[in-house]
This record gives sequence, C-alpha cells and structure tokens, in this order.
Amino acid sequence: MKKRHLSFWDIWNMSFGFLGIQMGFALQNANASRILQIFGADVHELSWFWVVAPLTGLIVQPIIGYYSDRTWTRLGRRRPYFLTGALLASMGLILMPNADMFTAFMPALWVGAGMLMIMDASFNVAMEPFRALVADLLPSDQRTLGFSIQTVLIGIGAVIGSWLPYALANWFGVSNNAAEGEVPFNLLLSFIIGAAVLVISILVTVFTTKEYSPEELAQFAANEGEKEEEVEEESSLLNIFSDFKKMPLTMKQLSSVQFFSWFGLFGMWVFATPAIAHHVYGLSLDDHGDAYQTAGDWVGILFGAYNAVSAVYAFFLPAIAKKLGRKMTYAIGLFCGGLGLLSIYFVPNENWLFLSMFGIGIAWASVLAMPYAILAGSIPAKKMGVYMGIFNFFIVIPQIINAIIGGPIVKYIYGGNPIFALVISGVSFLIAAVLVVRVKDVDDTIIS
Repeated sequence: MKKRHLSFWDIWNMSFGFLGIQMGFALQNANASRILQIFGADVHELSWFWVVAPLTGLIVQPIIGYYSDRTWTRLGRRRPYFLTGALLASMGLILMPNADMFTAFMPALWVGAGMLMIMDASFNVAMEPFRALVADLLPSDQRTLGFSIQTVLIGIGAVIGSWLPYALANWFGVSNNAAEGEVPFNLLLSFIIGAAVLVISILVTVFTTKEYSPEELAQFAANEGEKEEEVEEESSLLNIFSDFKKMPLTMKQLSSVQFFSWFGLFGMWVFATPAIAHHVYGLSLDDHGDAYQTAGDWVGILFGAYNAVSAVYAFFLPAIAKKLGRKMTYAIGLFCGGLGLLSIYFVPNENWLFLSMFGIGIAWASVLAMPYAILAGSIPAKKMGVYMGIFNFFIVIPQIINAIIGGPIVKYIYGGNPIFALVISGVSFLIAAVLVVRVKDVDDTIIS
C-alpha cells in the first residue's frame, strides 16, 4: 500500500489556508514595527517587543507538533490546529492596531506588543501542522511540488497583505493620516480584512482535504521500511526532549542553515521600515509623521514585491531542483537573498529597491520550500509533526537572539542607524548559503 499521487488542485486546496496565514503574517511583518512606533516605541526598542513572538514559537511549536501527531478527531489529525490557530490569529489581527482602545487598563504600546505575541503564537499553531500535512499526504516524489505550491500560496497571500495598506490609501482613497499616537485607518481596515481572509482560507482547506487514518499511515510507514523503534507510540510530552537528542543527521545539518537564514530575515522584518525611511528617504529617526507613513506604505509595497517574486519563482523550484538537486537550488536562493539585502545600502532611491527585492524573493521561496523538502525524507512518518515542531527551534532561536542583541547593537555600535542591521542580515544569508553544501539530502533524486 502506497500513498496516492494527488492532483495539482488537490495539493492546492490542501495548502490554501497558507494564503490567509501569510496574508496575516505579511501584515504583521510589514507594519508591526510601525504600529509599535506609533504607540511610542523607540527604534532601538523594536527588537525587544518582537522577541515575544519567537519565544512563543519556541514553546508552542514542538507541543503542537507532538499533539497533532496524536490527535484524531472528526476533523482529522492536523486540521483542528489550523482552525484554532486561525481564529486566535484573526483576533490578534483585529486588536493589535486597535490597542489604544485599552488605554484605560494599560498603555497601548504594551497591549500592541501583547497582540503581536498572540498573533505570532497563533500563526505558529496553524503553520507547522500545514508542513506536516504535506509530508503526511504526499509521496516523496511529490513533496517538492507540495512545498512549492505552499510557497506559491504564501507568496500570493503575502503580496495581498503587504500591498493592502498602500492600495487602500492610494487606489481607494482610504486615509493614511492620523493624529499623533493613532493608527491610520488604512492600516486598521487592512488588519480587519486580513483577519477575515485568514479564517475563510483555512476553512477551504478544512472542508476540502481528507487526511489518512492512523491505520493507513502505519501501513505506509511499514511499507517504507521504518524501524519499529522509530515509529512506536510515545506516551509522554517529555519525550520531545529525547526526540531532540535523536534528531536525524540531516536535521542537525539544516539547523545551522536555518539559524543564519532566520537571523537575517528577522533583522529585515524588524528594521526595514526605519532603515529605509532613514537611509533611503532621508528622514530623521524621530520623524513618525505623514512622510514616515508614506515610507512605511512603500515598504509594504516592497515586501509585496519580494513575495510576488517568491510566488512566481516557487512554480519553477521543482524543475530547478530536479535539474540541479535540492541542495544547490537552496544555496543559490540564499546567495541571491544575501546580495539583495546588501544592495539596499547602495541604492540611489526607493525605486531601485525593487531590484533588491528580486533577490530577497528568490531566497524567501527557497527558505519556505527547500529545507522542508530535504527534511521530510529523513523523518519517521509517525513523528512528522513533533520533528517539524522541533525544527522550528532553529527558526525561532536565531530570532530570539537577534531580538535581544539587535536593538543594542543598532543603538551602540551602529550609532542608531538601522540600515546596518540589514547589511548584517545580508551577510547572514551568504553564510547560510555556504553551509547548505554540507547537508546530506537522503532522498534527493540527484544528490544522494
């Protein structure tokens, strides 16, 4: 008995919820720093407010992975987590830009930071079970396609989320001006729309995708020759720690690649708006007026641009990986991202930043698809969820480190200039590209 090959549209529906997740995630990435600054955060404090997001991921992801491996309900194995995460994330999306409503209880800045934590934790609840779902339902030779389609949907959702504030302000006449300490209405409306799309897209996956039963998955594992000790049922959540010690060699090798990739991404997300406003637009770091809001809307357009490139490039990833191998495809993508981030320092004006986003988009597609395609072949099927959760350690730990040290480095070493945080992000991507070379891809069709 083998897993059946799914049609393109089956895989599309299976991953469609990622469109909504990434739309919300893009709204968060492009605008959370701006919203926190509106509520009173200084530029060197931004990374500290962002630290709550990866910290929650560090705790939530492996636990969600563990229990999703053992959850069997009328909705299936992974789908209950999609739905729960979507509902909680949508609440965070609606409340974060409206944090000033709660000033009677605590400062808006702290409410906003709390909503950022809820959003990111909820995205984590929904996101990694989606990764595990691809590995659950697709045979090995369709996994690159599966993760690539996820990347396409991620790109589409991120483009919509990133461009929405700009589009509402410039194409539909929604005001992007606000009094001091208030979030512009185009941002408020964007977050509400993002919450609605998130819930609807998750429901598409929930109602169109059927998961394999525990008995079927056990039969697949037996046919694929997994050893009994690899798939036997574990009874305690504490076994996450023993699973961590026993992680496959491929996972260990990918961990360093993930570390430098996500260290760079976090720096870009946190500091892109103040860096571009200051270095490219020539605004002072204390200017949060109309010109800063215009620069912030433009950063949203740029983030949408790199996600658009990612969505298009993801269509070609399976063919490129088949020709060059997954490792080389991954390394090339990270190298392009490093060059894209470094180029931001040298651009003469904001329009040239689209060229920078082209390289970053190629890297983003590679980061979202290739490590999971490589990893899935090395993980026992019965522990797919928990290992995908543990793999998230190597996404959130570099973000936590960057969050702790990033602000002080900008303040005391870079003289308050956040553009150098983007330069370091570019260097991190180049290091990650070099580290891919030593990864062992156990079931690649080209690289053994």
